Amino acid sequence: MGINIFSLSSIVILVLAFATAKIAVGGDPDIITDFTPPVNGSVANPDFFTFTGMRVLLEEDPSPAFRVLKASMSEFPGLLGQSVSYAVLEFPVGSVNPPHTHPRSAELLFLISGTLEVGFVDTANKLFTQTLQSGDLFVFPKGLVHYQQNVDPQDFSIAISAFGSANAGTVSVPSSVFATGIPDGILAKSFKTDVATIQAIKAGLAPKP
Repeated sequence: MGINIFSLSSIVILVLAFATAKIAVGGDPDIITDFTPPVNGSVANPDFFTFTGMRVLLEEDPSPAFRVLKASMSEFPGLLGQSVSYAVLEFPVGSVNPPHTHPRSAELLFLISGTLEVGFVDTANKLFTQTLQSGDLFVFPKGLVHYQQNVDPQDFSIAISAFGSANAGTVSVPSSVFATGIPDGILAKSFKTDVATIQAIKAGLAPKP
């Protein structure tokens, strides 16, 4: 069994964080039943409303690289129609969650351990940044580009993010720009650089063998 990265107080905070889900404004279509039944036609039982995918946080060593553990509609079908989802973000020292957007929901981040530098850019291209300490919350408005980075030189950071959608979606800026087949010439003109530089960036983003 791995090292437990949560103290008792952190577990209590985690439970309280999950209780904040209802403050998120729903962004999904309303349903006219108590819940959406399983898509395979089976009868809903308590297992349908239970997600166990976060147990690894208590059973494994901290991740050596940035990692996101999601509890969205894809991983937890019981969320369909409930307008809520969660993610746990693990930040080793110096790691970054690259700039990205969530097109269908705002994100309410709760830092339960460590330090994070966070920021987002609004539609007027104004950057809003903040350095968060354990216990702080920060909201990233719906659809805006944002990021997080662990700036602590020694300590691991962990955060929980709540979304007002069962499927908030994630659009990675580096991947969507440089890894989707947009022609090199268009990118070179857009970024006022040359094709060789664009190709070097793409090579750096390519999966390592």
